[in-house]
Amino acid sequence: MVSIYEDKKVGDGSMLNRPGGAHRLCNDQCVKPRRYGQLTGSSQSQSEVSRELSRLWLWSIREGSKGGYACTMPNKTKKDKESSKSGKVGKSGGQENSEHESSNRKTSNSVPPTTQLLKGKQPGSQTPVKKDKRQSSSRFSLSNNRELQKLPAFKDVPPAEQEKLFIQKLRQCCVLFDFVSDPLSDLKWKEVKRAALSEMVEYITHNRNVITEPIYPEVVHMFAVNMFRTLPPSSNPTGAEFDPEEDEPTLEAAWPHLQLVYEFFLRFLESPDFQPNIAKKYIDQRFVMQLLELFDSEDPRERDFLKTTLHRIYGKFLGLRAYIRKQINNIFYRFIYETEHHNGIAELLEILGSIINGFALPLKEEHKIFLLKVLLPLHKVKSLSVYHPQLAYCVVQFLEKDSTLTEPTVMALLKYWPKTHSPKEVMFLNELEEILDVIEPSEFVKVMEPLFRQLAKCVSSPHFQVAERALYYWNNEYIMSLISDNAAKILPIMFPALYRNSKTHWNKTIHGLIYNALKLFMEMNQKLFDDCTQQFKAEKSKEKAKWKEREEAWLKIENLAKSNPQFLMYIDSVGSEGPMDMETDGPVLDDVNMLKKAVVEEATQIQKVHRERPLMRRKSELPKDISTVTALELHRRAEEMLTHDGH
Repeated sequence: MVSIYEDKKVGDGSMLNRPGGAHRLCNDQCVKPRRYGQLTGSSQSQSEVSRELSRLWLWSIREGSKGGYACTMPNKTKKDKESSKSGKVGKSGGQENSEHESSNRKTSNSVPPTTQLLKGKQPGSQTPVKKDKRQSSSRFSLSNNRELQKLPAFKDVPPAEQEKLFIQKLRQCCVLFDFVSDPLSDLKWKEVKRAALSEMVEYITHNRNVITEPIYPEVVHMFAVNMFRTLPPSSNPTGAEFDPEEDEPTLEAAWPHLQLVYEFFLRFLESPDFQPNIAKKYIDQRFVMQLLELFDSEDPRERDFLKTTLHRIYGKFLGLRAYIRKQINNIFYRFIYETEHHNGIAELLEILGSIINGFALPLKEEHKIFLLKVLLPLHKVKSLSVYHPQLAYCVVQFLEKDSTLTEPTVMALLKYWPKTHSPKEVMFLNELEEILDVIEPSEFVKVMEPLFRQLAKCVSSPHFQVAERALYYWNNEYIMSLISDNAAKILPIMFPALYRNSKTHWNKTIHGLIYNALKLFMEMNQKLFDDCTQQFKAEKSKEKAKWKEREEAWLKIENLAKSNPQFLMYIDSVGSEGPMDMETDGPVLDDVNMLKKAVVEEATQIQKVHRERPLMRRKSELPKDISTVTALELHRRAEEMLTHDGH
């Protein structure tokens, strides 16, 4: 396991895209493309032909590829946290020892959640839909002379001439082609470029001492010419109309060439011959800035390669680390306060999760500011669901590094708590449980009262998933131990909400979960439970007395009104209905023992219910663009590619 450590040399960081245990969701579907002869039918449009050609090239490059992973953030218990505390460093420990132990102190939750390629995919059959392909043509400046000469293979030339041939092939691959307006043009030369890129990937992967100093500027230039371009306007709606879970991504038409360029550049960075001291003259701040701009690409395959590329650059170029973090911050600021629309937030947070995991202790002030001023405000954005697993992972990493950040973090979450968006509220409850799993008891005391006041509101929510998710907290052993230690403060806050909804909530499952929570409270502190019951009964009696006083006051007003000569005329016009009792009371507390008996009986029926099924939002099953789904399933993640091939 490798982490990125600040101001220290690091390894390859291959942990970035590794799927997380039981939370891995793997798509093993593999769809073969049609034969080449099927591409020339007269009934097919140019866009369809372009799509088939792209699929054919992808298949020839990566036959048998599998779909990507979609990983959710694993739950980490307090036990895991305590077992990992041995990795923490005492005040007398040295910096190097601190960083070494930090890399080994986490066992189950040290991998950032991986960004999904296929969002909102529903189980079962999907209805294919035929619609206009929205493949983007990024603003490439097409080359004038696109007739390429096929150069000899590396194995066919003497070793002394291979460097010259390598440079010739790199320059040849700087030629750009049209994949959209005229996809059938230059097919021969497109294939020459594809073959050259593929051969160079194999060449630097399986040969040593081939990356000489003259190669560095040629490689960086070739990458820049092919990749750094103006992205097209978003084809998906922006603002309030944008639904990141339903709107399909727009795939890059030139991907058959772009994928090989990304793969070649990653092999270049991963090569044992790669020397950062030479490369830093060409991979500079301007290069990084242009790379970061590409993260707004709509094609998730490109963002996946960008993520791994930027991660490698961060690990190998120490002088660029602060600049990369600063520019990522600027992207987040624009996203939060200006645009609220950016396609690469999840990927950037995934990179930051790996970076935060390697921060040395004690945390620098700039890192604390990053948590409070950047990560926490990201909870405000409407499209939180797209990147929430990665964001929650980053927040929990910070709290494990420095427990004193717990109070401002929890208070910020309560400040940003959704008022009308129930699915977002469920996400907040998920993250809050992750935080409580790693919270220190001394920090819990500081936030427990406002925290459980919010949980009481969630238990009372008419949206059953919100109430259900809040009540699942009572199945968490560590949270229950914290509640038990502070029951005198927590039970009086929670009891009224639990009692009122034990009979009045419309969902029967919620009734059982509430009785289970009441039973745990009753077993936790019998006397306190009785006191809360009596106190609640007294408060209800006061409310009824107050309601009776109000009703009597209204009757007095009504009697006075009857003495008015115009009263009969008014009654004839509006009717003679009396005041309506609007109070919705829970079950009557005539006997505490009867309540306890009911709690025990109802709770035993719900004890068999475990949190086995994930809480998920049911989405409408919209028709899918089968070509988009197939292209994403055929995509082979960059980390998977590098790991599989032994790098």
